[in-house]
Amino acid sequence: MSKPVREVALEILLQIEKNQAYSNLLLNQTVNRTKLDPRDVGLLTELVYGTIQRRDTLDFYLQSFVKKGVNSLQDWVKVLLRLSVYQLAYLDRIPDRAVVHEAVTIAKKRGHKGISGMVNGVLRSILREGLPTFDKIEDDLERLALETSFPIWLVKRWSDQFGYEQTKAMCESSLVPPSVTVRVNKIKATVEDAISLLEEEGLEVRKGVLSEDAIIIEKGNVFKTNAYRDGYITAQDESSMLVARAVGTEPNMTVIDACAAPGGKSTHMAELMEGQGKVLSFDLHEHKVKLIREQASRLGLDNITATALDARTLTSQYDKNQFDRVLVDAPCSGFGVIRRKPDIKWSKELKDIQAIQRIQLDILTEAAQLVKNGGKLIYSTCTVDKEENELVIEKFLNEHPHFTLDETLSERLPLKARQSTTFENGMITILPQDFETDGFFIASLVKQ
Repeated sequence: MSKPVREVALEILLQIEKNQAYSNLLLNQTVNRTKLDPRDVGLLTELVYGTIQRRDTLDFYLQSFVKKGVNSLQDWVKVLLRLSVYQLAYLDRIPDRAVVHEAVTIAKKRGHKGISGMVNGVLRSILREGLPTFDKIEDDLERLALETSFPIWLVKRWSDQFGYEQTKAMCESSLVPPSVTVRVNKIKATVEDAISLLEEEGLEVRKGVLSEDAIIIEKGNVFKTNAYRDGYITAQDESSMLVARAVGTEPNMTVIDACAAPGGKSTHMAELMEGQGKVLSFDLHEHKVKLIREQASRLGLDNITATALDARTLTSQYDKNQFDRVLVDAPCSGFGVIRRKPDIKWSKELKDIQAIQRIQLDILTEAAQLVKNGGKLIYSTCTVDKEENELVIEKFLNEHPHFTLDETLSERLPLKARQSTTFENGMITILPQDFETDGFFIASLVKQ
């Protein structure tokens, strides 16, 4: 007999709390390993992501009801209370008494009578007295951080970079579950063809909002369809789909994707090249390179060669000045994908941004040497942080005067993206709230 879904959620949350495990990987592994009813997988996902997303808000709610404070509790008790308050505060479909009963049952199983009594008392007090409000917090940024459950340092940083209103919208949008989006493989089908195939298999879908290559899945498991298996579509966020369009690949070009795993941008570029020419895809780890090869095979793309290589050593393997396009989709803080990976906001610190900027510059400097005269160097990240984005480009251009910002970038992007408030000459930042997509940055540089 399988474990109750809340017990499984508690175990996952504890591993994330103790071991800094990645929520998305752990969740997938758990779903594959346990014998959960398929109907419970959605609830499990909601409980895990929701509890992580709202962590500081939940602790704020609990603080008034735990005598010695939330941090005095054992980890498993603290996480159990967070999980329970999340359900009471945010999930209407679960009766309050069921939440309390389940929490007390788990507490009895894991601890002694005193702990189960305390859990019961805290949750019943919350039901009786109601959740505390944020009215007494006078500082706007502190209140926003607690209301949306973001680290205060990050809220202050974003406020300095984007202003209060954009920061508020960004924090709030990160709490909204992301859509499942897929990219149509243009070698095999049009968007209309792919929509018909998916609807024939019983899915509810619609065209993307931002990318001309996108389909949004409204209902149904797209990854179980024949359309997915046969390579008509592949999973990718809409803002990420703009990168290959920004690169502007054409048939018979030679292209490098320096940090390519799991292969979404490599395969998109290969599709736009109509299977002709060559895409050389690199990643540091062999097991990630395997993902690129698997995806290329499923999509029927023969013009991709994937190899394990540190992008900071590209010139030791390839002659300089020979590639039409070089894409550096750089490792980054990931602050643009918090709605997909909520633990990012708790696991990253300011020093991580500063450390990763040095790596980003190293990769960009190395990769730039491979671009032929008149060729393009594209830099992208799935973060919104200016230190990892605009400042990296500024530093690079100061040290490489033979590169300039590419004024033609706007011609390769969809009209909606060009109308974005964060579009500048040769650079664009997509904020998560702009189109309900991941946050993304793209810069296009030309070698003179």
